[in-house]
Amino acid sequence: MFAGTHLSVAEHQHRTVANFLELPSLAPDLRIVPVLQGRTVPEYERCVELYERAGVDLRREPTVGLGSVCRLQSTREGAAIVTAMAAHGLRLHGFGFKILGLERVGHLLSSADSAAWSYHARKRPPLPGHTHKNCANFFDYAMRWRGRVLAAIPTHRQTLLTDRNAA
Repeated sequence: MFAGTHLSVAEHQHRTVANFLELPSLAPDLRIVPVLQGRTVPEYERCVELYERAGVDLRREPTVGLGSVCRLQSTREGAAIVTAMAAHGLRLHGFGFKILGLERVGHLLSSADSAAWSYHARKRPPLPGHTHKNCANFFDYAMRWRGRVLAAIPTHRQTLLTDRNAA
């Protein structure tokens, strides 16, 4: 059971797949990204199977979100989950991936995001020349943070993160 919803992993998975199937009819102009949910490799595998049974070939999707991994990302279990899902040939997006997670499995992801830069900026004074309270919502700070992240990951472990959205 999840603490906030009191629902099981299986129920979250069923709802996630059902939402993916329904949302295109509600917002036909938006690209809807399928998301895999679970806590263990077998649970993520069951989620992949749910999509397959619903007629969704995740390998044909431009992006497949990897949900529920942000707290596990730098652990052995998190690495096993990312590795197992990447073995399906999916273009994975890692939600909430920080430097330790990217160092470990970033090479298996097509993309990743994190709000760590904004949190960090919120706790610090603004960049030189900036007159606002902090840089939590500013592109300059985000790009400096991106540079720090890329510098922290060994080049042989970097993925498309260095190619996409480069400034």
